[in-house]
Amino acid sequence: MTFILENILRENIKQLVPYSSARDEYQGTEGVFLDANENPLGSPLSSNYNRYPDPLQLKVKEKISTLKGISVDNIFLGNGSDEAIDILFRAFCVPGKDNVIICPPTYGMYEVSANINNVKVFKTPLVAETFQLDTASILNFVNANTKLVFICCPNNPTGNGVKWNDIKIILESFKGIVVVDEAYIDFASYNSLIPELSKYRNLVILQTFSKGWGLAGLRVGMAFASKAIINVFNKIKPPYNINELSQQLVLEALNNKAQIDLWVKEIIIEREKLRAELPQFPFVLKIYQSEANFLLVKTVDATGIYNFLVSNKIVVRNRSNVILCNNCIRISIGTQQENKQLIETLKKY
Repeated sequence: MTFILENILRENIKQLVPYSSARDEYQGTEGVFLDANENPLGSPLSSNYNRYPDPLQLKVKEKISTLKGISVDNIFLGNGSDEAIDILFRAFCVPGKDNVIICPPTYGMYEVSANINNVKVFKTPLVAETFQLDTASILNFVNANTKLVFICCPNNPTGNGVKWNDIKIILESFKGIVVVDEAYIDFASYNSLIPELSKYRNLVILQTFSKGWGLAGLRVGMAFASKAIINVFNKIKPPYNINELSQQLVLEALNNKAQIDLWVKEIIIEREKLRAELPQFPFVLKIYQSEANFLLVKTVDATGIYNFLVSNKIVVRNRSNVILCNNCIRISIGTQQENKQLIETLKKY
């Protein structure tokens, strides 16, 4: 099925003239800057932050480009990947008319963003226990007003990867945009779908610096897509959506990829150790396979276990209120000492 971007783009976005900032009009780094109404005397901080940051974060994108093997023109940086999710709704979904498809249990912000933007959500649950896509059901829900399909891979809160062949079926059968959220890809045993962008113009991939990179406090997310789709993102985003300090710190982190790789390996080792230890408890019924930095654990009483752990100042997520996750808790992988403390505490339950 042919994907034509102009056919799904909202009319007001086609006509939108984006805000033109001072740094859009002059992108040099040297000169006397009297164009942006900044304070010329500096700031009270040890580093000067009186000047507006690069609105397109080109230095950061150049580093990401080298790391990911993709052109700068195919990269968008947002205030967390949540900004990219919100922009997708604002760009392609007409409020009160269009719809999107999500596959619960999955990341909650897809539905929240849809509700904020007054966009109808069709829910196609994952297949029970395996948590794989029900491709036939997804395609059955698609109609003329379906603009986006969200797929989380590795999936949150289940932790599993999604079969590439199933994603491929959706990409090739749907004339809208397929969004693959790879927030946890750094912990997965398989590679990112970024190389597939050259084949599928309707593919958008989301990643983040919040998980494997350990920069959750900076709120910097990534979107990878065709140049045409990235141009739409840049048209809509606020002019200075990534602050100067975040850009500097992300660049610093990108120069320490070897350290990140070591930490990711350590977390995976701790994940598998925890996976091996949890079956000793009679109240643990199943531990689902994980490609992320957490484990979904089915228990006899998730609420009781959650409350007991909280009373001992150990905080996990009770996912019992999520479809297909009855009596499940989600345990993020901590440090070796934190994981040991969890096991010792559970022995007292």
